[in-house]
Amino acid sequence: MSDSKTRRARLTLAALGILVVGALVGGGVTAATLLGGDDKPPAGATPPPSTSSGPSPSQSRDALTGRTPESARRFVLEKPSGQKDGLSTGFSKGPVGAVSTAVYFWEEFAFLDDQKARQQLEAIVSPDSPGYVDEQVSGVRKLREGVGLPPSGGAPAGITFTTTVNAVRVTSVGSKVIQVWMNYDRYATKENGDLDGEPFKDQDVGLILKWQDGAWRITNEAKYKGSYPAAYFPDSNVSYRAGWRQVQHAG
Repeated sequence: MSDSKTRRARLTLAALGILVVGALVGGGVTAATLLGGDDKPPAGATPPPSTSSGPSPSQSRDALTGRTPESARRFVLEKPSGQKDGLSTGFSKGPVGAVSTAVYFWEEFAFLDDQKARQQLEAIVSPDSPGYVDEQVSGVRKLREGVGLPPSGGAPAGITFTTTVNAVRVTSVGSKVIQVWMNYDRYATKENGDLDGEPFKDQDVGLILKWQDGAWRITNEAKYKGSYPAAYFPDSNVSYRAGWRQVQHAG
């Protein structure tokens, strides 16, 4: 791969922090806040529950046993039953189906291809979020321009991107409405098959999904207020108590 292509891959990975698709804490959190290293909840977000009164008995047991996301049982995702509009489909109505929808979407999302991204977003975004698809497609085009690509088109030739969700944190924010936070890594693979030396790792993104018309749909409706999660660390019992669980794709 030429130096210019390698640089473009790295710039693309670095620029991913400006594009977050999904209703981040009900639309109240920006990607810059989430990914910029600020450990304080942003304005309008619900902070994690206070622990000033001391841990609960179950939390104390977790701390004593050293239970962590890495050592605990993994969250097993459902296996999709089909593919449509560039996305896996066929997930169940329950919370496991919501989490599976979110994870598969994030891993499959064409974040550098505006036309494919539109197809995917139109398939999964709730009709109750008008203008949201256009807003996110505009973000894809701006991202492309920011890394030296034409505003419309596919991923750069010779570069393949892979997104892997490591862990999820799931909460209910309403009747049949679920917030799914995901910790993920994103890699660029070079033309010769080697991974780029500067992957985009250990990042967080949140989606709010509601069951609608027989499937889980992404929504950014202001009436759904999510919460801001504690940081994810695979070897931390604090992260475990905060609700983070590592994920496993069904075999």
